[in-house]
Amino acid sequence: MVSYNSGDFKNGLKVLIEGEPFSIIESEFHKPGKGQAFNKLKLKNLKNGRVLEKTVKIGASLKAADVNIREMQYLYSDGQHWHFMDIESYEQLAIGGQIIEEIKFWIVEESVCSVTLWNNQAISVEPPNNIEVKIKETEPGFRGDTAQGGVKPAVIETGATIRVPLFIDQGELIRVDTRTGEYLSRVNK
Repeated sequence: MVSYNSGDFKNGLKVLIEGEPFSIIESEFHKPGKGQAFNKLKLKNLKNGRVLEKTVKIGASLKAADVNIREMQYLYSDGQHWHFMDIESYEQLAIGGQIIEEIKFWIVEESVCSVTLWNNQAISVEPPNNIEVKIKETEPGFRGDTAQGGVKPAVIETGATIRVPLFIDQGELIRVDTRTGEYLSRVNK
């Protein structure tokens, strides 16, 4: 198995700590006046997103995590699993609902997501930065409502509730930022 020496540590490097895959967020070299030099690492667990700080002595090494990030297209959900297809090899993968739970409102059919695989098992899915969805339910808009810049709640076709401008009507196609859940614009087709 490949391992990285303390001199190889850099942001974005994927390593194993206690059998779990982590990504290095920050790496700081410290050389105190007395004692041995060390690297202070800030690591993010790729399975659950928790952040951990760890001190590693100079000369020590960490094993590389066999992590692969692939672009995959969302196909459908059967209730228990979400099915994705690799856009290069056309290989299909079923991902359990617990991995998708936090982002399920930001995935629409045929959207391309970044799927992180560890030992050929999906451990996380990142939706595209923005999606185009229809407004499923909202109060009717009124002519002239664009001047005040007010907002109202609206339910989109994925089930999420977002805030939209007053002039947006039910059935309209809009663009939503999946990172913040904010309305971006109307989509004219």
